Amino acid sequence: MEKKASYNRLNNGEYDGYRIKIHFGVDRVKAREIRSKFQVKFADINTYEDYDQPNFIIVVGDFRTKIEAYEAWKKILSEFPNSFIIKSKIKPMKV
Repeated sequence: MEKKASYNRLNNGEYDGYRIKIHFGVDRVKAREIRSKFQVKFADINTYEDYDQPNFIIVVGDFRTKIEAYEAWKKILSEFPNSFIIKSKIKPMKV
């Protein structure tokens, strides 16, 4: 258990999983608009904004398996047709 606790401290409790990328581009304002639009339509899914020079990236969700991500992606696809599933570090779910 100590080894697992040590590993979690090193990784800030994050682990491998999947997210859905809904936007990337150089315009910060547009990225924030898309994030806001997503939060209104899908309030139950977490959103994250990241910057990878020169792009602002919006990713959503914390999915443990690709199947979970796929189920959410099918719902999101009608509103965000350019979205796709990516591997990412995810945050643990709060109980």
